[in-house]
Amino acid sequence: MTKLLTIGWKDLKVMFRDRAALILMLAAPFALTLGMGLITGAFSRGGSSISKLPVVVVNQDGGQLGNALEDLLTSADLGDLLAAQVETDVAAARSAVETDQMVAAVLIPANFTASVIPAEGSSAPAAAVAIEVYKNPGRPISSSVVESIVQGFVDRVEAGRVGGQVAIEQLLRSGLIAPQEVARLAQQIGQQQASLAAEPLIRVQRSDIAASQSADFNPLLLLAPGMALVFLMFTVSLGSRSILVERRDGTLARMLSTATGGGSILMGKISGVYLVGAAQMFILILASALLFRLRWGDPLGVIALVLAAVVGASGWGLLLAAVAKTPNQVANLGMAMMLLFGVLGGSFFGGTLSGAAGTLGKITPNAWAMDGFTTLARGGDLADVTTEIAALLLMGALLLALSVVLFGRKGFLQR
Repeated sequence: MTKLLTIGWKDLKVMFRDRAALILMLAAPFALTLGMGLITGAFSRGGSSISKLPVVVVNQDGGQLGNALEDLLTSADLGDLLAAQVETDVAAARSAVETDQMVAAVLIPANFTASVIPAEGSSAPAAAVAIEVYKNPGRPISSSVVESIVQGFVDRVEAGRVGGQVAIEQLLRSGLIAPQEVARLAQQIGQQQASLAAEPLIRVQRSDIAASQSADFNPLLLLAPGMALVFLMFTVSLGSRSILVERRDGTLARMLSTATGGGSILMGKISGVYLVGAAQMFILILASALLFRLRWGDPLGVIALVLAAVVGASGWGLLLAAVAKTPNQVANLGMAMMLLFGVLGGSFFGGTLSGAAGTLGKITPNAWAMDGFTTLARGGDLADVTTEIAALLLMGALLLALSVVLFGRKGFLQR
């Protein structure tokens, strides 16, 4: 056991003295995690949600329809979308838009209600006037949202006005109402139109449970382990490659000429691969926890899952070394395996794939480990990731056993 650990510890020290290896093992996944965090906005989760659109409303109408539009824009139903502010000065409202304080100004002119609803005692409305949406050209999308809301309100009013006129004409032609009742009926229909137009066209609803989960969950908790697992596959293939390098350079033959058995030497090399992979994972987890303030979840669950993931990854790395003929083949196959397993296992996407690709991905340690890290990130504990841990351990055990057999057939254990 002492010799086994000595060999493993020697390989660990050699690997961590290699600057090029350290860049690929630690700096590269850390840099990719940082980049993904910046792209996804994970470092500014508090401000990542859609902010309210600042809007100024000037209601010069004071009538039923003008008040209805003002109430709509300032209603609680649109409170999560708009931050509406009511003003009385049109020039000040325009200035607020021009200075980029507001995305738009909704200007409701005088006599807007009278242009739609006939005054009491009259059968015809006043001359038509138009609502103006003074838009901020620097915020075309936001201002268009406000314009769409106002346009929807106006369309409702116009549809109701035309429908009311047609209804009154039909009733008058059929003799169901007398001409002197037209003004009263037009007034009633207009008031009903105003009530209907005031109904919100958009309702922004939020689930308290979903909102709280979203606020607490950091996307980096999926991106960080994904990047770490991708480069873990590179690390174990690089560590396994050292077996072929030592055989090529004669170091392995000199070790076999000592009193140490071939099986102990091979297990020592395997332990070296495992120690390097485990050290890499724990360093990345610790660094991300300190610098990104990530909460990986239940500590026991994280430790057990990492140790199991390294077992599964080491099995694949050693299998490459067992089937390859030269160190360069291991390097090339290891790079291909790193990318392929990263895609199939969902490491590049922050989660496992679905369908046939997801099923095929179960042959990779990435997929099982990503499932486990996702469970822990969402509040699970060690008991919730026992299936993933068992699958990784079984995968590693089978691959390690197969690798030892292949190494034996190639004469790696012979003196």
